[in-house]
Amino acid sequence: MKFDSLILDVDGTIWNTTPIVAEAWNNAIDQNFPQVPHVTAQILQGQFGKTMNVIADNLFTGLSSDEKSVLMKECCRCEQLALHANKKNITYAGVVETIEKIAAKIPVFIVSNCQKGYIEVVIEKNGIQKWITDFECYGNNGKNKDENIRLIVERNNLKAPVYVGDTQGDFDACKKAGVPFIWAAYGFGKDVGADAGKNAGTLGKNADKDLFVAKIDEFGELKDLLGV
Repeated sequence: MKFDSLILDVDGTIWNTTPIVAEAWNNAIDQNFPQVPHVTAQILQGQFGKTMNVIADNLFTGLSSDEKSVLMKECCRCEQLALHANKKNITYAGVVETIEKIAAKIPVFIVSNCQKGYIEVVIEKNGIQKWITDFECYGNNGKNKDENIRLIVERNNLKAPVYVGDTQGDFDACKKAGVPFIWAAYGFGKDVGADAGKNAGTLGKNADKDLFVAKIDEFGELKDLLGV
């Protein structure tokens, strides 16, 4: 398949922030609602990719809706401070140089279910500003990932985009948006598109099979897959 654009997920695809985020969120929990159980990197890996309100419902049980909102905002504030201060390399191998090579051939975009301002942190910390054409997220407009994928496609007049993500939720969003999907198997998801993946890259009667393009074990594999 020939693609005219690449749309990327963030967490579990570009980098893994979960140890840093877990510490930041636990600090926010202790300072605001200490009755809420602490989170771990592993717990967050099972939540990342969902919208922030769903994560709050899953993790902050026992709080009212207003309290969940307050705590989530504080968690996100502490998270962004921690990520700005972070000096460790938490980006998956080959990501930056691969994005640079791909962006020389086709435009690169980002769509995530993250909070407002998070994608800007990703772009800044990785120094990929000049290679990202456009981005969108749940925190900006309250829309789900499939809606934001379609929004990026429509406002940039994309004819043949492909999305790279690491979870079943990413694949499900692509199916709703009608956009082909590449599974970043090194990320947080397990057995993503298991049935569709058996016939990845082949055309058939099953739309899921048609949309599941490939599985990659390293980000750099995208160069050969996209022909750049």
